[in-house]
Amino acid sequence: MTSYRRLLPALLVILVCFAIGCTAISAQSDQARRTVAVTYPLDESVTVKFRGTTLLPRLKGEAKVKRAGRRGTRVELAIDNLPRANELGGIYTTFVLWAISPDGHVDNLGEIKRGGSSYVASKLDVTTPLQTFALIITAEPHFLMKVPSRMVVLENIPPQRPGNSQVETVSVQYIGNSSDYFRDPRVPEIASSDYRDIPVSLLGARQAVNLARFAGAQQDATEELEQAEADLLAAEKALRFSQPGAEVDVLARKATSSAAKAEEMAFTRRAARLRREDIQRRDEALRSAEQTAQTAQQEIEQLRGALDREQRARELAERDASTANQQLREQRIEVARLRDELQTVRSEGEAAKVNLARLEGERHAEQARLEGEQLDQQRRAAEATLKSSLAKFGTVKDTAKGFQLLLPESIWSGPRATTLVSAAAAKLEPLAALLASNPDYQVVIEAYTDGKGDEVTLQQLTQERARELSDRFQAAGVEAARLQANGMGAANPLASNTTIAGRARNRRTEITFMPTAARSAANQ
Repeated sequence: MTSYRRLLPALLVILVCFAIGCTAISAQSDQARRTVAVTYPLDESVTVKFRGTTLLPRLKGEAKVKRAGRRGTRVELAIDNLPRANELGGIYTTFVLWAISPDGHVDNLGEIKRGGSSYVASKLDVTTPLQTFALIITAEPHFLMKVPSRMVVLENIPPQRPGNSQVETVSVQYIGNSSDYFRDPRVPEIASSDYRDIPVSLLGARQAVNLARFAGAQQDATEELEQAEADLLAAEKALRFSQPGAEVDVLARKATSSAAKAEEMAFTRRAARLRREDIQRRDEALRSAEQTAQTAQQEIEQLRGALDREQRARELAERDASTANQQLREQRIEVARLRDELQTVRSEGEAAKVNLARLEGERHAEQARLEGEQLDQQRRAAEATLKSSLAKFGTVKDTAKGFQLLLPESIWSGPRATTLVSAAAAKLEPLAALLASNPDYQVVIEAYTDGKGDEVTLQQLTQERARELSDRFQAAGVEAARLQANGMGAANPLASNTTIAGRARNRRTEITFMPTAARSAANQ
């Protein structure tokens, strides 16, 4: 117990420090990328081809690389049709050539200058102390960037035919700059007109000052930022007063250098400030932990007393728990019995519901049957009344589809006429009214004639007669959808066409009344 007391304060201090932790906050986050590095032989010139990335797939370039011992490795780069940097984003002003070693170290070899607003050829002649390295070209806000951006436009590819040289390649991984500055919507983009009217070096100086501000130079590198802003103002004035382009370029590059220094100092001082704040937080946490350890020791003593009391209370609770367990077992038995009774009641209730549903279904079925019988009686009564009314106009008889009214041949002005006699026309008006007042029937008008004559002519005659009756019925208010007019020609004769009486009997008009329900069933 004594050793426990000694270790407790130290353990509390360690736990507090571990809980607080520390993380450095930076204005930019980095992203890992991969490319291919080449080991160049000593005192031999190797030609390396470049291929465009997906950003500019048609872009091509070539470099002659010669390693000259301690003097470093010379790179002569040539690129055709290099576009303006702002085509990849409004914050980019220029292109930079980078050398990347296998351990991920990056070396800014220099700016690739271009002139004018159209595609031009660009060249660069630089030296790097590296022996094994990859070459990439990126679009950058200014020429003094420390880390390549993610806008990689060209990458070297391994030499295919190096001659007698022993060329080795190795995959390298480096950190690409993915600063929030490149994605911040508040960062102003450079207009196309600026590229035409303002030197690229001055545009890069403006971006360098913006990057310094974005890195927090206003707080952590105030003097350096003021110097960079003053240098930028001098370059702006030189351009405004139309001083020589070389002088404007020198002043702009000085402003870029000052801004890059301000950005670097802001990062350094901010990191130092954050370290000091972290140390202060840890010191405060340590003092707080020590005080907490003392308080904890007092609480331990109090807890020991409480533990003794709890021990006695536990013994009493165990005895009470034993009694409660016995009561619980008895209650569980009772609950099981009640659950069985409840299940029985539920089963009886479900059976009662099923029986009630069956009785309700039978009641509905009986009610539907009675209503059907009542409707059927009403329909038969209405049908009898309709037949009685139709008997005034001709012979009425039942058929398989309904019932039928047979109009005599005398309603037509002649055996081969399609016009009605005046008396028949007046007689058809009440018949049409009767049809209109009974909408529950479909009406099929079928006109027949005798077999004397040409079949086509007879068919046309009966069709015109059926259509004439249908038009008169429609004019009197019968819906057209209920009417069907069919010319039957000499079909279905009732008597022989060899006698005058037989031919007269065959010349007839049948009007069939089909209840709507019966017609639907017949169609199905």
